[in-house]
Amino acid sequence: MHCACDPTREETVMPNQPRKKGRPTIRDVARLAQVAPITVSRVVNNSGYIGEETRRRVQQAIAELNYIPNALSQSLRYQKTNMITLLVSDVTNPFWTTITRGVEDVCSASGLHVILCNTDESSAKLENYVRILLQHQMDGFILAANRDDAPVVRLIEESNIPIVLVDRVLKGVNAPAVYSDSEAGARELTRHLIELGHTRIALLASSLQQSTSAQRAAGYRQALVDAGLPVNEALVLHGSYSQQSGYQMMMQLNEELDQLPTALLTANNFIALGVQRALSELQLAIPQDISLVTFDDLPFQLYPEPFLTTAAQNPYRLGQEAARLLVEQIQGRAGGSKVSVVLPVEIIIRHSTAPPASRR
Repeated sequence: MHCACDPTREETVMPNQPRKKGRPTIRDVARLAQVAPITVSRVVNNSGYIGEETRRRVQQAIAELNYIPNALSQSLRYQKTNMITLLVSDVTNPFWTTITRGVEDVCSASGLHVILCNTDESSAKLENYVRILLQHQMDGFILAANRDDAPVVRLIEESNIPIVLVDRVLKGVNAPAVYSDSEAGARELTRHLIELGHTRIALLASSLQQSTSAQRAAGYRQALVDAGLPVNEALVLHGSYSQQSGYQMMMQLNEELDQLPTALLTANNFIALGVQRALSELQLAIPQDISLVTFDDLPFQLYPEPFLTTAAQNPYRLGQEAARLLVEQIQGRAGGSKVSVVLPVEIIIRHSTAPPASRR
């Protein structure tokens, strides 16, 4: 005979009590399977000893009632949700959607589910998401942050929740980061234009609040200095990583300068698309009238005939590496918690660059 305190006891519940309408509960499953709710919990969580016949009855009742365990209750009990959050700046940009795929593939293989949030480069929006998600016990965060976002990153760190930065770095935080060597890429693109004979090269970038933009501006400036060329601040504009910003910055150059640059370096492919629209309206041809180089490749589906000379990143691998570092932290593996990863870029020379007209 089992005593009342025996943890292996499988109490029975008579099935003659009426079932409640609505979403089935663990007690509904227990009634149908004629066991105690604790037995259903053990079957669901695969914990404790359960006889095979009892397990079969519980599983059959779960299937019959289409019972879905309360994940929040389980997470409160075990302090683990198997869910992480990925916060990116613009999900419409193929760069970020490819990063997302890399994160999802690694997390899925590790039994983690990914919640995707779009911040629109807004610190307020990022902070709002993080504060809400911290209440739901995320197992970890992967995010793209700007300089103004450091307090939010520190908030996550103070909550002792694993975090990895992707595509961006932040000073003053301990979180590891996975990013591309943007400074080297911009330096090589600018050097390519200089070797073609260009001396009036404009930079159209995003805000210096973003580490990627700051690094690309540094690479551009270093290449000019290395070649003994002056940095003309009138040729350096900062907007945002968007087509509209690229269009506006190109139009601003046209309005403010007596002489347009002979070449342009744009800090990402969306800026480059906006520049191309502006140049078309200005009836300027690439590369006959102006050469154009950029960061990031566009997917083949959007650009079946690649045209732009580019510093190509590997966004899928960026996502993979960020997820790998996060999984190592979540699983408590040594060596991965504070190790950042810097990935090289590939310079691809295509048809959007040529010597300036004066050199042909």
